Amino acid sequence: MEIVTALAVGALFGIGVFQILRRNIIRSVIGLIIMSSAINLFLLSIGAFSGQAPAYANAVGTRADALPQALILTAIVISMGGTAFVLAMLYIISSRYQTSDMDEIDGLKH
Repeated sequence: MEIVTALAVGALFGIGVFQILRRNIIRSVIGLIIMSSAINLFLLSIGAFSGQAPAYANAVGTRADALPQALILTAIVISMGGTAFVLAMLYIISSRYQTSDMDEIDGLKH
């Protein structure tokens, strides 16, 4: 099961990087969202130990560490704030220049 999770994280991260490197700003934002989801899945896979109960379970005995779950919640909040900021910049740029193609926006160079 770990190999499936590792392949999923790698595939999502690769798709996110590919989308960020595109010349369209909207696709770059989508790539940023996909990459943050890959990082959250990676953090979740760090905290999942086979044979142990989750940290929130009422089981007696050893439980998984709750720190990765707290990191995921923090990462979700930070990525949503960053995404909101990037979407606000995208709205301003697209309303000012009437395009979302980075090649056609030349006023940002000055």
